[in-house]
This record gives sequence, C-alpha cells and structure tokens, in this order.
Amino acid sequence: MIDTKALRTEQLLRASEVIRQDDFLVVPPTFIAGADVGFEQEGAVTRAAIAILRYPSLELVEYQVARVSTTMPYIPGFLSFREYPALLAAWEQLHQKPDLVLVDGHGISHPRRLGVASHFGLLVDVPTIGVAKKRLCGKFAPLDADAGALAALEDKGEPLGWVWRSKARCNPLFISTGHRVGADSALAWVQRCMAGYRLPEPTRWADAIASRRPAFQRWLQQHPEVSQ
Repeated sequence: MIDTKALRTEQLLRASEVIRQDDFLVVPPTFIAGADVGFEQEGAVTRAAIAILRYPSLELVEYQVARVSTTMPYIPGFLSFREYPALLAAWEQLHQKPDLVLVDGHGISHPRRLGVASHFGLLVDVPTIGVAKKRLCGKFAPLDADAGALAALEDKGEPLGWVWRSKARCNPLFISTGHRVGADSALAWVQRCMAGYRLPEPTRWADAIASRRPAFQRWLQQHPEVSQ
C-alpha cells in the first residue's frame, strides 16, 4: 500500500528546496543532456535514457540507457517517484556529466511544484529544465498557430513557466524551471537547443535512443567508435 500522504508531504518539502533562479557552475554550458523515461514489460521495467550533447554544436557525444525494476505503481501526481530511480541509474553510468539537463517532463509546473525535472534536479544537484508535451496544471491564454507563439503558464496566480509553440501545426511545449534555472532562462535554453523539430535536440535524442528510432540507428552506423 502506497502512503500517498507521506509522498505528498515529501513533495511539498522538496518543492520548497527548489532553486528557481539561475545557479549554473558553467556558463554557457559545455555539455547539455536530455533525459527521457519510459516503461517496458507492461510497466514492470522502468527505462531511462540520457543523451549528452556538446554545446553549441548540439553534437551527440555520449548516451546511456538504464533499466530498473519498477518499484511504484502509476499514481497521478506522483510520477516522479516512479521515474527517478531509472534516471539515477542512467546518471551513474555517465562518463561525462552535463552542466544542464532538459528532462522530458514537468518541472515546477506540477500541482505541488515537484515534477520529475525538479525532483531529479534536486537529487543530482544539477540545473534542470522541464520540457513537457502536455499540460499538467495551470492556465494559459490561447496560442496563435504560428511557430514561436508564446503564453505564460500560471496556476492560482503563480507563474509556473511558459507554453511555447516550437513548430507550426504542432502542439506546444510546456517549459518550466526544474532546479537551479530561472523561468526566462529555461525558455531561452530550450530555444537555443532547437534544430527544426518540435522537441529540443537533447530530449529529441534521448527519445530516439530510448526507442531505437531510425535517426539513432543511423547515428550508430556513422559513429562505430562511440559505445554506450
């Protein structure tokens, strides 16, 4: 039996520890990571992929994939507790630790201000940004259909981040502070990591690696010297 009351208390405590302004050790970052989490074997296994890109070339230089037994069922609002063990396992495998991490998921744009980007950022004490594909909470003004359309995301009068249409005719991204990154910087760094796709390159590569997409297969053929 999962004690959601205790988890809620932990979320609120950890959320109070999130640093919501820039606190970079390396500026500009030399290495930017993308992190993606998924589930296999009907949820029994949690899979995390972390891609390391050199900045500003956005060249993929390392990747790691970790698979761990899932220790918690899916409970809305508590997904970070389900996802972070695999992220930590992938993080420990990295040879090159990044200066900034873009996480496929929410940062403070969470009902209790602790999405997976914030939770993971606190655990590894590295600047993180949440780049989510769907709204979890908050409201925003209607967006224009054009690429670049932008609106503030707010919840009960509190600013949570940005809703940004990165590509025309595509659903927008929900960008928020994870940890040690300010809201404006979070948006700016996501924008600096774009290369013509809906997703920024770090999380696009993490997704491609996790799902063994054709782009990653081609990359492996072109870079036989790089191993996981």
